[in-house]
Formats: sequence, structure tokens, C-alpha cells
Amino acid sequence: MKLWSFKGGLPSLADHKNESVNLPIEIAPVPKHLIYPLGQHIGNAAKPLVNVGDTVLRGQKIAEAQGMISAPIHASSSGTVVSIADHLIPHPSGFSAPSITIETDGLDTEVTPTPQADFKQLAAEKLVQLIREAGIVGLGGAAFPTAIKLNTQSKAIQIDTLILNGAECEPYISCDDRLLKERSDRIVEGIEILLHMTGAKRAILAIEDNVPDTFKTVQRTIAEHQNSIISAVQIPTIYPTGGEKQLIQTLTGKEVPSGKIPADIGIVSINVGTVYAVQQAVIEGKPLTSRIITVTGEGVNKPHNLEVRLGTPIKALIDICNGYTKFAERLIMGGPMMGFALLNDDIPIIKATNCILVASKQEVVTEKQAMPCIRCGLCASVCPVSLLPQQLYWYSRSEQLEKAEKLNLFDCIECGCCDVACPSHIPLVQHFRYAKSALKVQKHEKHLSNVARERFEAREERIAREKAERAERSRKKKAALKNKPAKEEIDAAVSRSKAKKKPTPDEG
Repeated sequence: MKLWSFKGGLPSLADHKNESVNLPIEIAPVPKHLIYPLGQHIGNAAKPLVNVGDTVLRGQKIAEAQGMISAPIHASSSGTVVSIADHLIPHPSGFSAPSITIETDGLDTEVTPTPQADFKQLAAEKLVQLIREAGIVGLGGAAFPTAIKLNTQSKAIQIDTLILNGAECEPYISCDDRLLKERSDRIVEGIEILLHMTGAKRAILAIEDNVPDTFKTVQRTIAEHQNSIISAVQIPTIYPTGGEKQLIQTLTGKEVPSGKIPADIGIVSINVGTVYAVQQAVIEGKPLTSRIITVTGEGVNKPHNLEVRLGTPIKALIDICNGYTKFAERLIMGGPMMGFALLNDDIPIIKATNCILVASKQEVVTEKQAMPCIRCGLCASVCPVSLLPQQLYWYSRSEQLEKAEKLNLFDCIECGCCDVACPSHIPLVQHFRYAKSALKVQKHEKHLSNVARERFEAREERIAREKAERAERSRKKKAALKNKPAKEEIDAAVSRSKAKKKPTPDEG
């Protein structure tokens, strides 16, 4: 199969995957407490369906999606709701946010699942709803509700190619690799479900060429399923080839236009971890209550991959990995390029968590003193989205946010290539994240202002309309009285007078 290339990227990043990839996936035990932030996906936070004191079962929905871009949350073990309050969440801000805390009972009692083994008998719309109700989001890190991506047939969108992303380009992370090694049969079954849903003519499973054993395993599994439209392809190991748009360009030669989505050019791209979650939801009838993550770095004694219940505190995973080493310096969610530091290990695992990196001083990207930009252009040469990081930096720093947006700021995938390349050690991505957040706040405030203005205008229009209607009723009444014959008015007055003078029965 012919492959294309994308501009920029870093081909020589050390992958550091051998530290964790050579051990099989370990099933992590259920912890004493499980914490579920209500906003652990892109979009609106979920709304609690339980109260403090309620008993819940594994797989029970405990929070409902709010709006289209949202996802429900399910309990990952049985127990009692002990708190619905703010708790530290995995976020660069270090903020706390509303969360449900469950004290587990040790029984792990499950709700009765509803499997759909014969999925081909179900319409695509039914499967989309099933996946939405299962709470599945993108498990590659984006956490975008998967049902929206797959809702193509109801929108009459023609999908030609289904791309399955098994390219773990971020250093240290190996959870998808272990998943492909150990559960490739279920992943291929998940691909067949997605083909049925999207109507795609072909499915391509992309795997980087630095894991040849995994590639061979997947090829054998595909051959066993005897599905000719599914293929596995090895792609060059270049960071960030696992980015959605970069992978699409590598496999098809097509570029997703700025402001558009892959479906607009006939493509749906899904992470292999998400594919596995789809298979579990449809074939096994199980909602998303666990995921595989990599715990690695020189700061833990036993780096490896774990299947973890969502809501598990990070410190419980560190204990499974035989604790911290003396080299532990920083706790990072994600990899060294796109990850962010965490305040402590009380923070829970959420749907978007694919890696916990316990980094040593040598593994931490040292924050050096930023120097003035020398306009060397290296940042632009490595940008995989063909942006102008230098100009975006100037606009972001000087608060000229609208100008930054016009230079496609929101196309930045925050991969960190420009940070690595910059000889002046300018934290470019940090500036871009700030500018994006500031623009989002501005747009939200503008939206609220527009809503308030529209409500005020609607109120004024209603008041004016009601006033005009009252005036019209008064005018008609006066006109009717004016046009009434005088005799009728006199007769009416006489009748009223006689009625008043007529004695009552008591008086007679």
C-alpha cells in the first residue's frame, strides 16, 4: 500500500517503550474508593443520577449525558455513594471539579448486561445509541464522544475509509501496543462492528514500524477473520504520526481542511482502545468502566500496563507497581510531549488517561530560561500542521487573539514539536494553550451576551405587542359602545333601575 508523508515532525525521538511493553497487561484490583469527575470528556459535564447514600452496582449509570456533546458515566464497581462534591481532577490547571465518590463494598456486583452478539441485525442508528449509552469516548486522549463520530448514516455522510489508529507515537506509552498483542481478536471484531455502522468500503489498521511483532499478530488475526476489506499497514515511526490528521495524510494522501472534520472527506478515524470499548459494549453488553493504561518512568519500581477501573486513585496504581523509586521527581498524565504535571496521586484515572509517567529528573523536560526569539524558523519547519508558530507566539503574547485565530490557532494539536525545536527555549505550546482558552472564554461571554440581548429584545417586543393588543381591544370596545343605538342604552339603564327597586322576598 502506498504511503504519503506529512510536513514536519520529529523522527528521532527516543521511544522509551521497552520499560513497560514487555510485561503482560495486569488486572488492577478494585480500590477502596472510586472517584468520578463529571466532566471527564469533551463537551458538557454529566449530571448525577445518584444521591449520597445510594447503593450502586458495577455498570450502573451514575451520571447522565447533558446535551449532544457529552457522555454518561457508569460505576466501575459496586458500593455506596459517599460524596458528590469537588475533588482534584487531572487537568493542567490543578483545579477541583464536581465528582462522585463511591466506597466499594468488595462484592463487585454487576448489573445484568445486554449483549448484542448478532450486531449485523441492528440498524446503525441503534448501535450509535448503544455506544452513546455505554459512555464511550475517544480513548487515545481526546475523549470526544464516540457516538457523534459514528453517527454518519443518519446524517447521510458517505464514508469511504475507516482508519484504526494503533500508532502510539508519544514516548513511553505502550497501552495500545499491549492491547493489540493480547486482544487483537476482539479488536478485529470491533472493526467489523464499525464497518457495519459506517458503511465504509475499507478499514486500515495503522501500526508503527517499530513494533513488528505486534504487526504480525494483527495480520494473523485479520487473516483468521477472512474479511478482505480489513488490512493492517506499517507506517514510519515519526512523531506525531499518531495525530488524527497526520495519520489520515500518511495513509490516504488527503488533508483535512482547516475547520473541517475527517468525515467531511469520507473518513472516520478511531483509536484501537476505543474500538475495543465498542466491541465490549456491543458484543458483551458492558459500558465503559475500565481502560488499559501505561504506568511507567524511572520513578516506579515496576513499569507495566494495567487494566484499571475508572475512578481509581493514581496512588493505588503506584502501589501495584511496587511503589515509587528514589528517582521519582514528577507525576505526569500522558507522555513527556503532550502530557501535563499532576499535583498529587489522589487524582483519579478518567476516560482520557492513557499513561501515568512517574518521571525522574533526567526524564522531565527541564524548563529553561526563555530567551528572545531569533526568528530562525525551526518551529515552523517541524510543525506537522504547517502553522506559523513564531507569528502565533507574537499574537498570543501580545493578546492579539483574533489575529492568532485567523492564522488557524485552533488547528494546533499541541504536540510540542515547536517547543523541542526552539533554540531560545520559548514555551510556545503554553502560549498557544492560553490563547485558545482566552478565545473560548471570549466567545462564551459573547454568546451569553447575545443570549441576554435576544431575551431582552424578545421581552420588549412582547411588552409592546401586549400594549398594542390592549389598546386595540379598548378601541374596539369604545367603538362598539359609540355605535350602539341610544334607545338600547336607555332601555338597559331603565331595566337596571327597576331591578334595583324591586323588593326582595324578605321585604315583601
